[in-house]
Amino acid sequence: MSKNELVILDCWASPFCMRVKIALAEKGLDYEERAEDLFGGKSDLLLTSNPIYKKVPVFLHDGKPLCESSVIVSYIDETWPAPALLPSTPYERSQARFWADYIDKKAFGYVDILAIPITSWFLASEKFGNFKVEAECPKLSAWIKRCMEKETVAKVIPDPEKIYEFVVNLRKMFGIA
Repeated sequence: MSKNELVILDCWASPFCMRVKIALAEKGLDYEERAEDLFGGKSDLLLTSNPIYKKVPVFLHDGKPLCESSVIVSYIDETWPAPALLPSTPYERSQARFWADYIDKKAFGYVDILAIPITSWFLASEKFGNFKVEAECPKLSAWIKRCMEKETVAKVIPDPEKIYEFVVNLRKMFGIA
Protein backbone atom coordinates (compact mmCIF):
# COMPACT_ATOMS: atom_id res chain seq x y z
CA MET A 1 0.00 0.00 0.00
CA SER A 2 1.56 3.30 -1.06
CA LYS A 3 1.68 6.44 1.04
CA ASN A 4 -1.47 8.59 0.89
CA GLU A 5 -3.47 5.73 -0.60
CA LEU A 6 -7.11 5.65 0.43
CA VAL A 7 -8.73 2.22 0.52
CA ILE A 8 -12.13 1.07 1.72
CA LEU A 9 -12.75 -2.59 2.51
CA ASP A 10 -16.27 -2.76 1.23
CA CYS A 11 -19.46 -4.71 0.64
CA TRP A 12 -21.62 -3.12 -2.05
CA ALA A 13 -24.87 -3.72 -0.12
CA SER A 14 -23.68 -2.30 3.21
CA PRO A 15 -25.31 1.03 4.09
CA PHE A 16 -22.39 1.61 6.44
CA CYS A 17 -19.91 1.33 3.58
CA MET A 18 -22.11 3.66 1.53
CA ARG A 19 -21.77 6.29 4.26
CA VAL A 20 -18.00 6.27 3.87
CA LYS A 21 -18.14 6.35 0.06
CA ILE A 22 -20.55 9.31 0.08
CA ALA A 23 -18.31 11.23 2.50
CA LEU A 24 -15.28 10.54 0.29
CA ALA A 25 -17.24 11.65 -2.78
CA GLU A 26 -18.42 14.84 -1.05
CA LYS A 27 -14.77 15.64 -0.32
CA GLY A 28 -13.79 14.86 -3.92
CA LEU A 29 -11.32 12.16 -2.86
CA ASP A 30 -10.19 9.27 -5.02
CA TYR A 31 -10.07 5.89 -3.30
CA GLU A 32 -9.82 2.21 -4.02
CA GLU A 33 -12.70 -0.13 -3.19
CA ARG A 34 -11.79 -3.67 -2.18
CA ALA A 35 -14.84 -5.90 -2.09
CA GLU A 36 -15.05 -8.33 0.80
CA ASP A 37 -16.79 -11.70 0.67
CA LEU A 38 -18.48 -11.53 4.05
CA PHE A 39 -20.00 -15.00 3.78
CA GLY A 40 -17.42 -17.00 1.83
CA GLY A 41 -14.19 -15.87 3.45
CA LYS A 42 -13.03 -12.52 4.73
CA SER A 43 -9.63 -11.28 3.60
CA ASP A 44 -6.61 -11.34 5.87
CA LEU A 45 -6.46 -7.56 5.48
CA LEU A 46 -10.01 -7.23 6.88
CA LEU A 47 -9.30 -9.60 9.76
CA THR A 48 -6.08 -7.80 10.73
CA SER A 49 -7.53 -4.31 10.17
CA ASN A 50 -10.68 -4.93 12.21
CA PRO A 51 -9.77 -7.78 14.59
CA ILE A 52 -12.51 -6.93 17.09
CA TYR A 53 -15.62 -6.94 14.88
CA LYS A 54 -14.20 -8.42 11.64
CA LYS A 55 -16.66 -6.42 9.54
CA VAL A 56 -16.79 -3.68 6.93
CA PRO A 57 -16.28 -0.88 6.39
CA VAL A 58 -12.61 -0.52 7.12
CA PHE A 59 -10.95 2.64 5.83
CA LEU A 60 -7.21 2.57 5.29
CA HIS A 61 -5.37 5.89 5.08
CA ASP A 62 -1.61 5.65 4.69
CA GLY A 63 -1.99 1.99 5.63
CA LYS A 64 -3.60 2.82 8.98
CA PRO A 65 -7.03 1.21 9.48
CA LEU A 66 -10.11 2.90 10.87
CA CYS A 67 -13.33 1.02 11.70
CA GLU A 68 -17.00 1.92 12.23
CA SER A 69 -18.66 4.15 9.64
CA SER A 70 -19.48 7.11 11.90
CA VAL A 71 -15.89 7.18 13.17
CA ILE A 72 -14.58 6.99 9.59
CA VAL A 73 -16.89 9.79 8.37
CA SER A 74 -15.74 11.98 11.29
CA TYR A 75 -12.11 11.23 10.44
CA ILE A 76 -12.67 12.09 6.78
CA ASP A 77 -14.35 15.37 7.76
CA GLU A 78 -11.50 16.30 10.12
CA THR A 79 -8.68 15.21 7.81
CA TRP A 80 -10.05 16.95 4.70
CA PRO A 81 -11.89 19.96 6.19
CA ALA A 82 -13.35 21.39 2.98
CA PRO A 83 -16.16 21.18 2.28
CA ALA A 84 -17.19 20.74 5.91
CA LEU A 85 -19.78 18.07 6.61
CA LEU A 86 -20.51 19.28 10.15
CA PRO A 87 -21.46 22.79 11.26
CA SER A 88 -18.67 25.02 12.59
CA THR A 89 -19.50 25.40 16.32
CA PRO A 90 -19.34 22.71 18.99
CA TYR A 91 -22.99 23.28 19.94
CA GLU A 92 -24.18 22.96 16.34
CA ARG A 93 -22.06 19.85 15.84
CA SER A 94 -23.62 18.33 18.95
CA GLN A 95 -27.09 19.15 17.67
CA ALA A 96 -26.26 17.54 14.30
CA ARG A 97 -25.24 14.35 16.03
CA PHE A 98 -28.22 14.25 18.38
CA TRP A 99 -31.42 15.48 16.74
CA ALA A 100 -33.00 13.21 14.19
CA ASP A 101 -34.96 16.05 12.62
CA TYR A 102 -31.77 17.97 11.96
CA ILE A 103 -31.67 16.62 8.43
CA ASP A 104 -34.73 18.70 7.57
CA LYS A 105 -33.09 21.92 8.81
CA LYS A 106 -29.57 21.84 7.31
CA ALA A 107 -27.94 21.61 3.96
CA PHE A 108 -26.54 18.20 3.03
CA GLY A 109 -23.92 17.11 5.57
CA TYR A 110 -22.81 14.70 8.25
CA VAL A 111 -26.21 13.42 9.43
CA ASP A 112 -27.44 12.96 5.86
CA ILE A 113 -24.34 10.94 4.97
CA LEU A 114 -24.86 8.68 7.96
CA ALA A 115 -28.58 8.20 7.34
CA ILE A 116 -29.13 7.99 3.56
CA PRO A 117 -27.40 4.63 2.90
CA ILE A 118 -29.83 2.81 5.18
CA THR A 119 -32.68 3.88 2.91
CA SER A 120 -31.40 1.61 0.13
CA TRP A 121 -32.81 -1.27 2.20
CA PHE A 122 -36.29 0.29 2.51
CA LEU A 123 -37.73 -1.44 -0.57
CA ALA A 124 -36.94 -4.85 0.94
CA SER A 125 -38.50 -3.74 4.23
CA GLU A 126 -41.57 -2.50 2.40
CA LYS A 127 -42.00 -5.75 0.47
CA PHE A 128 -41.53 -8.00 3.50
CA GLY A 129 -43.48 -5.69 5.82
CA ASN A 130 -46.28 -4.89 3.39
CA PHE A 131 -46.14 -1.10 3.78
CA LYS A 132 -44.87 1.96 1.89
CA VAL A 133 -42.39 4.40 3.43
CA GLU A 134 -43.87 7.22 1.36
CA ALA A 135 -47.34 6.60 2.81
CA GLU A 136 -46.15 6.16 6.39
CA CYS A 137 -43.39 8.81 6.45
CA PRO A 138 -43.90 11.41 3.70
CA LYS A 139 -41.27 13.82 5.09
CA LEU A 140 -38.69 11.04 5.22
CA SER A 141 -39.60 10.05 1.67
CA ALA A 142 -39.17 13.65 0.47
CA TRP A 143 -35.77 13.86 2.19
CA ILE A 144 -34.69 10.61 0.47
CA LYS A 145 -35.66 12.05 -2.92
CA ARG A 146 -33.72 15.27 -2.22
CA CYS A 147 -30.63 13.29 -1.21
CA MET A 148 -30.85 11.05 -4.27
CA GLU A 149 -30.68 14.17 -6.47
CA LYS A 150 -27.08 14.66 -5.32
CA GLU A 151 -24.62 13.05 -7.70
CA THR A 152 -22.38 11.91 -4.83
CA VAL A 153 -25.28 9.96 -3.35
CA ALA A 154 -26.84 8.65 -6.57
CA LYS A 155 -23.47 7.22 -7.69
CA VAL A 156 -23.05 5.22 -4.45
CA ILE A 157 -26.52 4.03 -3.46
CA PRO A 158 -27.32 0.73 -5.22
CA ASP A 159 -30.59 -0.01 -6.96
CA PRO A 160 -33.13 -0.95 -4.24
CA GLU A 161 -34.28 -3.90 -6.38
CA LYS A 162 -30.72 -5.26 -6.22
CA ILE A 163 -30.74 -4.91 -2.41
CA TYR A 164 -34.12 -6.67 -2.30
CA GLU A 165 -32.69 -9.59 -4.31
CA PHE A 166 -29.71 -9.66 -1.93
CA VAL A 167 -32.07 -9.87 1.07
CA VAL A 168 -34.11 -12.64 -0.60
CA ASN A 169 -30.89 -14.61 -1.09
CA LEU A 170 -29.80 -13.96 2.51
CA ARG A 171 -33.16 -15.22 3.77
CA LYS A 172 -32.77 -18.38 1.68
CA MET A 173 -29.22 -18.88 2.89
CA PHE A 174 -30.33 -18.65 6.52
CA GLY A 175 -33.48 -20.74 5.99
CA ILE A 176 -35.91 -17.85 6.51
CA ALA A 177 -37.46 -17.87 3.03
